[in-house]
Amino acid sequence: MRIKLFLFISVLFFSKSTKEDTVFWGQNGHRVTGKIAESHLSKKAKKAVNKLLKGESLAFVSTFADEIKSDRKYSEYYPWHYINMDLDETYATAKKNPKGDLVSGIQKCITVLKDKNSSTEDKAFFLKMLVHFVGDLHQPMHIGRREDKGGNSIQVQWFGEGTNLHAVWDTKMIETWNMSYVELANNAKDLSKKQIEAIEKGSVVAWVDEVHEITKEVYHSVKVGENLRYKYSYDHLDTLRDQLQIGGIRLAKILNDIFC
Repeated sequence: MRIKLFLFISVLFFSKSTKEDTVFWGQNGHRVTGKIAESHLSKKAKKAVNKLLKGESLAFVSTFADEIKSDRKYSEYYPWHYINMDLDETYATAKKNPKGDLVSGIQKCITVLKDKNSSTEDKAFFLKMLVHFVGDLHQPMHIGRREDKGGNSIQVQWFGEGTNLHAVWDTKMIETWNMSYVELANNAKDLSKKQIEAIEKGSVVAWVDEVHEITKEVYHSVKVGENLRYKYSYDHLDTLRDQLQIGGIRLAKILNDIFC
């Protein structure tokens, strides 16, 4: 009887662990952006963020918007993770999703956080969402074509294993570093004050159009079925690394403006 009970508990624990590993798989990119943002927060913003998140870090909550996808009551937020744009379009000329997109999602988060009448619970929720969405905005394939779902249906290989173009930019290249998100964040490029100020300039829409230029390059960087290996990493890791850092700097800029 004891053996059967032990086996039942073991199976239950293993199943739970596997599910959790799946939820958090490949999220280091978001955590890097959150960690970098923390180092650029003003004292006032840092205090406000810490209070809303009850001590949890921006890196820790950066995966929240993905974690809640499994709960149908949050399904209205799913379109906020991306923007569908043809390669020759700008955000202004692109057909908008009536259910919202990254731009409208980020704007909603900012509105709630600025509203003095918003509840603490709502502010904490939309702060977590904002951290994730700003990260998504700076991943080029989150501003991809509608017909291939931002590269999700463009099948390629990564060191001989089947995957898709979106996954290469979401997780595969990051995994090749074989470093924790803290190590990745701590090894971000050393930028001057002028360089940081230049990154901070512009609106969310301007940032979308800027990232979309990289999106075009990504689409042209592969052929369907191609086996991507060291050469692809060599050619594109710097771009990915820059996007993680730029996303962090801009997230901090948004939060500093909100909590000024």
